[in-house]
Amino acid sequence: MKLLVAEDEPKTGTYLQQGLTEAGFNVDRVMTGTDALQHALSEAYDLLILDVMMPGLDGWEVLRMLRAAGKDVPVLFLTARDGVEDRVKGLELGADDYLIKPFAFSELLARVRTLLRRGNGSPTQTTMKMALSELSVAVV
Repeated sequence: MKLLVAEDEPKTGTYLQQGLTEAGFNVDRVMTGTDALQHALSEAYDLLILDVMMPGLDGWEVLRMLRAAGKDVPVLFLTARDGVEDRVKGLELGADDYLIKPFAFSELLARVRTLLRRGNGSPTQTTMKMALSELSVAVV
């Protein structure tokens, strides 16, 4: 599974990338909202982990632009913005989950796995269809 982590704080970004890689994920990492948007629009990801406060575009705007472009990839906000109104805003913009920093890596990993399990298939895995008469079977 391929993940994009958008985190502008170098230590946190490295921690996330190393931990998720050790958990078996293929992880791309960017440090600005502009780079996050560019990667998310040009590559196929199974999940995005976005900080809210980033240089360039903030996480809210990245998500807004992705949803406007028709990208329905699962998004988890990972941010220090801990107000109820911030969490509601993120979810109403189309985020699938919202986790507040500081966080336990085990909880983040559980949330990532849950979002991936709920997904409608992986855009990074090839799906092959075989048609037999009127029967169609999708082999993943």
